[in-house]
Amino acid sequence: MSKFTLPVRLALLVMGTMLPLIVFAVGIVFYNYTQDRNDANRRVLETVRSIRLVLDSEVQRMTGGLQVLALTNALRSGDFQSFRRIVTGFLDQYGKDGVVLVSDRQGRLLFSSVTDDPASLPPRNNTEIVEKVFASKLPQYSDLFLGAIKQRQVVTVEVPVMREGEVVYDLAFSPPLDIFQTLVEKQRPDEHWTVSLLDSKGIVFARAPNPGDTFGKRATPSLYDEMFRKGEASLSAVSLDNVPLSAAYTRSRLTGWTVAAGVAESSLVAPLWRNIAITSLIGGVLLLTGLAFALRMAATIARGEMLHNLLVEELNHRVKNTLALMQAIAVQSFRSASRDERVKFEGRLGALAEAHNLLSQEKWQGSDLKDVIARALDPFLLNNPDRIRMNGPAVPLSPRLAVVLSMIVHEIATNAAKYGALSNETGTVTLDWEVTADTPKPRLRLIWAERGGPPVTAPVQRGFGSRLIERSARDQLGGEATVDFLPRGVVYTISCALDEPR
Repeated sequence: MSKFTLPVRLALLVMGTMLPLIVFAVGIVFYNYTQDRNDANRRVLETVRSIRLVLDSEVQRMTGGLQVLALTNALRSGDFQSFRRIVTGFLDQYGKDGVVLVSDRQGRLLFSSVTDDPASLPPRNNTEIVEKVFASKLPQYSDLFLGAIKQRQVVTVEVPVMREGEVVYDLAFSPPLDIFQTLVEKQRPDEHWTVSLLDSKGIVFARAPNPGDTFGKRATPSLYDEMFRKGEASLSAVSLDNVPLSAAYTRSRLTGWTVAAGVAESSLVAPLWRNIAITSLIGGVLLLTGLAFALRMAATIARGEMLHNLLVEELNHRVKNTLALMQAIAVQSFRSASRDERVKFEGRLGALAEAHNLLSQEKWQGSDLKDVIARALDPFLLNNPDRIRMNGPAVPLSPRLAVVLSMIVHEIATNAAKYGALSNETGTVTLDWEVTADTPKPRLRLIWAERGGPPVTAPVQRGFGSRLIERSARDQLGGEATVDFLPRGVVYTISCALDEPR
């Protein structure tokens, strides 16, 4: 698999950093939306409870007023003319559309606040509630039905009129429905809310918004199916206007009527999408800014690498020219010298050139010890590559160590080729190295061990090569080089401190 280019790697780094942050920010936005959604559900339920309390309070006020009327002697004695004057004071607080009726057990109307002629009064339309009043002797509250007097939809509050412990009349009050509509509109939090009052059969008799279009209609199935299962609950519903709502309802224990309210889902979801859009936009801008910055950095680094490569190439060119000049000077200087001396010098110069070639390939960042040794020994392994066995860990070398160790190994191999194990067909060399880290700086220990060469005899005097190895190890490596002339073969030991490769 090919490596990614620098711009691609920097772009991936920016995206790998920014994208998780953007996802995290979107996650926080969604978490906040969930919390707000739960708060909205609680707020809707609290709102319907509050409206129910206001509704019950208003109905109790009506009931209390009717119960006071039911205790008047005029009504209990059947003096309806006197009772009419009392009723007028009661109706004044509710407006002209309110109607007070008095009926007997059979539902015949005996009194109406609308007319003075009882003979012209039609029978009650909702006799079931009259029967409940006489049977229970308690106040009753009707569902929406068609009123007999004004022929329009009404609800009634009805109380018994007692005489000597028995119910003699049913006293009914049909309040103006505008009272309930006004209550709903005042209690509606804002225009995103839908608030409805429904009778015990789920029929709407007050609502905001669109009261005229929904009056007398049954609740939508999503609410209707749920509202008879328990007294109150939160749910997702669809309004009569086909608006999805986060809704709640509660039923009044006093009247059996239901208060339902809901806030439009769109008003809850809109902030979520708005916040996600804002977060994504900001994240996208930051991501694009980061990518632009990464590409600019990549271009700057690429220019720097180009300049670095140019300088390395220029350095290589100058080193090669210098080595070529040194070789030309050597040819002139060693014109009168022996061929052996010229070969020695050219070999050393070649080893130096190979070390520089290896560093050039690595752009002067340093090289591995095994590669440096293999380059230095390559001329001595042309006929038999298996004569030298190398064993040791990977050791990165700085350019300085690479050049010096290359010269030392070349010099040792040259001596072996002239006098030692590499001078015949059977000799072998084992080259082992190790790194010890028990000192402030890690140290390299390299051992060159020969076997199978000519008989070993210690030289009477040291040659230039031996002095080169010793001085290079001491002066340039800060270490030491020792040589042991053992019967089985020569053993060189070089140790030095390692630099950090550049």
